[in-house]
Amino acid sequence: MAFSDDLLKTGGSIIVGAAAIMLAPVVIPIVSSAARPIAKAAIKSSIIAFEKIKVVAADTRETIEDLAAEARQEIVQITTEARQELAESVA
Repeated sequence: MAFSDDLLKTGGSIIVGAAAIMLAPVVIPIVSSAARPIAKAAIKSSIIAFEKIKVVAADTRETIEDLAAEARQEIVQITTEARQELAESVA
């Protein structure tokens, strides 16, 4: 019983493999011709997304640079005020 079950499973696998080999010359060109536009669309979408990310990154960088410049200016102002207060208290 077990031997015949194994033989049926193996025979089924052989049939499936043979069918795949016979159908491959027909199926592969169809699949590849259908896959090309899909792959091309995915690449286009990736390029567009990358360009948008570059713009967002540039905007973010500019914002961070502006904030850093403002922070530096505030530090200079606070330091100047502290020096003036110290000079006034000493004098």
